[in-house]
Amino acid sequence: METQILVTGGTGYIGSHTVVELIQAGYDPIILDNFSNSKRSVLEQIKKLTGKEPKLIEGDIRNEKVLDRVFQENKIEAVINFAGRKAVGESQVNPLLYFSINVEGSIVLLRKMKEYGIKRFVFSSSATVYGDPGYDCFTESTPLSPINNYGESKWMVEEVLRRLVQAEPDWKVAILRYFNPVGAHESGLIGEDPSGIPANLMPFVSQVAVGKREKLRIFGNDYPTRDGTGARDYIHVVDLALGHIAALEALNKNDGLITVNLGTGNNTTVLELVHAFEKASDKQIPYEIVERRPGDVAAYYTDPTLAKTLLNWEAQRDINKMCEDTWRWQQMNPQGYPED
Repeated sequence: METQILVTGGTGYIGSHTVVELIQAGYDPIILDNFSNSKRSVLEQIKKLTGKEPKLIEGDIRNEKVLDRVFQENKIEAVINFAGRKAVGESQVNPLLYFSINVEGSIVLLRKMKEYGIKRFVFSSSATVYGDPGYDCFTESTPLSPINNYGESKWMVEEVLRRLVQAEPDWKVAILRYFNPVGAHESGLIGEDPSGIPANLMPFVSQVAVGKREKLRIFGNDYPTRDGTGARDYIHVVDLALGHIAALEALNKNDGLITVNLGTGNNTTVLELVHAFEKASDKQIPYEIVERRPGDVAAYYTDPTLAKTLLNWEAQRDINKMCEDTWRWQQMNPQGYPED
């Protein structure tokens, strides 16, 4: 029988790509989602891609009755937790929402896992836990000092996990700190479908290219980078999804806690990304330079060595591939996923 993996937030951007890779790796993913930031039509796309529509349970990870049902009706062996809110700006305006879903939700989920004897857990964390250390290359030993509520919420859950493993060493936990996920499945069937105005650069650029938005605003061109615009370590979402499979497999072999950064080890400036997207789409991306956003750092990227050592994983897809796959998704789905 295939190993059942609970994927919370499994219809979201990273969750849906990970569900596809789980199915293709021979796992049986069970999705728990409340569709607060995703659409049901993702399931049909996953089925087209894999030949299998994963089982879905609709509900919130903070709802203990829903979690009881999930764990009683299925033989879950591990949990990958993507359920959460992820917009930095929104987290500053609505901290209670972020601490409730991201922190309280994770604690309720972990408590229920313990009750049902399930102790393998992969946590979706973020490079925002590092804040702004004053240098560009972040390793897993870079001090943790988040500078916004989103990063703070991820740090809090990490701290819960560190203390849990310390108290109960038979847990197997992987904390995966993502850098900047972009791209889409190369089929063009699944991709990033932000609701409203995109908060992230790549979906905004692709919406300008497809004619949905008039122009891109670039926040600052006076940073100490190659061209003055902010630089980030962009990682293809499929590479990121494969990092979760690698983490699950690493947890089969080891008790305790693994903490790794998932990125490419390179950084790309905003203008470099715009030019790569123009090349991939054969479209001009109009842009204007505006003032810096408060809280943005000039540049960062990861040293991916530890992920290679602990997970036997490394990113394979470059920025050109990220742009090509994003453009294919955007062309095939100019309005995003169909409404449910």
